[in-house]
Amino acid sequence: MKVAILAGGHGTRLAEETEVKPKPMVEIGGRPILWHIMKIYDYYGLKDFVIALGYKGEIIKKYMMDYCSLCSDLTVNLKNGDVKYHNGDSLDWTVKLIDTGLHTMTGGRIKRLAPYVGNKTFMLTWGDGVSDININELLAFHRSHGKLATLTAVHPPARYGHLELKDDIVQEFSEKPQTREGWINGAFFVLEPGIFDYIEGDETQWEKEPLENIAKDGQLMAYRHSSFWQCMDTLREKYLLENLWSSGNAPWTLWR
Repeated sequence: MKVAILAGGHGTRLAEETEVKPKPMVEIGGRPILWHIMKIYDYYGLKDFVIALGYKGEIIKKYMMDYCSLCSDLTVNLKNGDVKYHNGDSLDWTVKLIDTGLHTMTGGRIKRLAPYVGNKTFMLTWGDGVSDININELLAFHRSHGKLATLTAVHPPARYGHLELKDDIVQEFSEKPQTREGWINGAFFVLEPGIFDYIEGDETQWEKEPLENIAKDGQLMAYRHSSFWQCMDTLREKYLLENLWSSGNAPWTLWR
């Protein structure tokens, strides 16, 4: 099964980092967040990736091209240029890197990936969010209902301390995830090829007409994930993820 990842946005809310690199290449623990996302799928045996490129996509291409060199010890024969890799971070991945346009919207990027994901069920997520989601359970849920699309519904993490008040007295102060709040779209989709019929073209936002119409047609289901999920839209969220990684208790790192 193929895993599609959208990695073409400009990441303007993380401009301090994204002036020189695309947001999926912003590092957590010395590795791009894109690598972390791919490792989540790899943990569940999914190793065939299709990445939609756009803004500064050449940086992602270069990283993938140079990965073996960057993550291995090398023996270089300077006479003939032969290179041998050893003691490396061996990853059995196939990665298709597809230029989907600089200004293409999310729906348009997905539609441009249609020839590469084939006429089969595929997975899709954004290149800026991690989770401890159980991919096997997500897929089993999708297969159980027979609809076109499954999204992962998550509780947004608390940005500010939650207060329970009674007569101006603070009864409870908490910075835990907002389980009291509603569910939001956390990506980590499982999709059938029929979803491409809902996307007009490059100007289509996946989160607008396509998902709205798929829902109206009764073809959109939600897999509820109550555990860890975190996107990386701001420097604050990058530092949060970095601190979790440094602590050795990053919830999404199932492979560690």
